[in-house]
Amino acid sequence: MIEIALLFALACFGLALVFNLWRIAQGPSSADRILALDTMVIDIIAILVLYGIYEDNAIYYEASMLVAMVGFVSTVAYCRFVLRGDIIE
Repeated sequence: MIEIALLFALACFGLALVFNLWRIAQGPSSADRILALDTMVIDIIAILVLYGIYEDNAIYYEASMLVAMVGFVSTVAYCRFVLRGDIIE
């Protein structure tokens, strides 16, 4: 039963990734694209954690932590670039 629930959750997060890609491509402003990119990172983290539960392998949890750190830094850098025009002062 848990396998079915995990597969359903993986499919839902996969669909959410497709919608986020659509928002990145169609977003009317940079803020929409930044939010879609940040939400994509969250969806990827959720997919990695769910797949780690499904495969019963702890390496996916560590990978999700790395994606979380890189996603946070990239979101902050992209916001600083949009607001100030440069990343490094």
